[in-house]
Amino acid sequence: MIDTTVLPAFIAMILAFLIPPGPDMMFMIAIGLQGGRTAAVKGILGIGTGMAFYAAAVTLGLGLVTARAPWLLSALMLLGAVYLLTLAWSSLRRGRDRGTQLQDAGVSERWYLRGLTVSLTNPKIILFFMAVLPQFTGTATSIPAQLAFLGAVNVMTEVLLYGGIGVFAGTFRNALMRNRGAQAVLNYVAALTYLGIAIFIVFDVLSG
Repeated sequence: MIDTTVLPAFIAMILAFLIPPGPDMMFMIAIGLQGGRTAAVKGILGIGTGMAFYAAAVTLGLGLVTARAPWLLSALMLLGAVYLLTLAWSSLRRGRDRGTQLQDAGVSERWYLRGLTVSLTNPKIILFFMAVLPQFTGTATSIPAQLAFLGAVNVMTEVLLYGGIGVFAGTFRNALMRNRGAQAVLNYVAALTYLGIAIFIVFDVLSG
């Protein structure tokens, strides 16, 4: 039996974390600008899949293993930073081509895998789940079921919020499809965003 009475306070707390601009939000804006609305939907589904994996790990108790190995968390985060740098470089090259390849970007790019990779290489998600979910068990008679329920709500909230932001950003990209100069600018913006997130991650790792 799960306790649903904790939902208002739980969702309010989630929104307090999600609304301020962060790496995931900036990543979704970059995908929307670069690939359009369809790309944003695929990207956020990838992020949601990665978050669901970590939520399941916490529910099954596997999160403790990762939390007790900080070097593993750092390694995964640095791997994610390297991946973002490759995305920044490819976006920069596309921008230098003045958007000539952007017409097919929404189809050819693996947006879902981008979102999934970025999510899985952000292991701090598991620390968030471990710190927050147990605070909202309420009167649940099954703690694993309650944690799974809260994890699902958390994932769904981020998917809807950040997915909507990505789709909104994709609207601007679709409006500028016929302007190659504007397409190049969008690629430059995406490159700077990927680079900024990568730098943020490296700084986070180095600062401990």
